[in-house]
Amino acid sequence: MTIKSLIRTIPHYPKPGVQFRDITTLLKDPLGLKVTVDALVKRYADQRIDKVVGIESRGFMVGAPLAYQLGVGFVPVRKQGKLPAETLGHDYQLEYGSDRVEIHTDAITPGERVLLVDDLVATGGTALAAATLISKLGGTLVECACVIDLVSLGGRKRLETADIPLFALCEYEGD
Repeated sequence: MTIKSLIRTIPHYPKPGVQFRDITTLLKDPLGLKVTVDALVKRYADQRIDKVVGIESRGFMVGAPLAYQLGVGFVPVRKQGKLPAETLGHDYQLEYGSDRVEIHTDAITPGERVLLVDDLVATGGTALAAATLISKLGGTLVECACVIDLVSLGGRKRLETADIPLFALCEYEGD
């Protein structure tokens, strides 16, 4: 069993020509979920991480159990208007249009070392927006971790250009 073998591809979703990589099939499999979280725990167990930041919504599904296993706090980055307290927001472009993400202004203390987690990196827009929020709050981004890197969409290159290292458990070529 490999992580990639448990990821479902849905053709032409959310629009024609897109191959949607769906991790819900990975997460519903008890061994798949365990292997995924354990692989990330192994990578970061010996690093100083103060907070795990997960990007809505599939980043929560991997980030929260990872934070729990690392013994650190979990912080959500959500779409605009979803967080109840004072927020800091950032607008960004994504592969299907534009959006805005927000974080609570008290979520990260200056100097904290932060691991950013999402299900996948496509164009890198969402991860860059979340990284910007982390930086504005004074956090130090250790790395961006994801289950999937959609290589041909260029997100890794965009992140690396911004000095943000990316770790992915698996890669897909093409769209």
